[in-house]
Amino acid sequence: MNNSSNLYKDIATGLFFATGIFSFMSGQFVLSTLFFGAASLFSNIEVAKPVRI
Repeated sequence: MNNSSNLYKDIATGLFFATGIFSFMSGQFVLSTLFFGAASLFSNIEVAKPVRI
């Protein structure tokens, strides 16, 4: 399960980053900043795991 969640996390981070690059090249600087910030936050957030009591 850990590998699949890392895969989804990497794909989402890559999509945010690529969209930020394309937004920056098209001149939408506010939108590109939003996507770069989302990629940064999403890459640093750990996925919550259930705790057995």
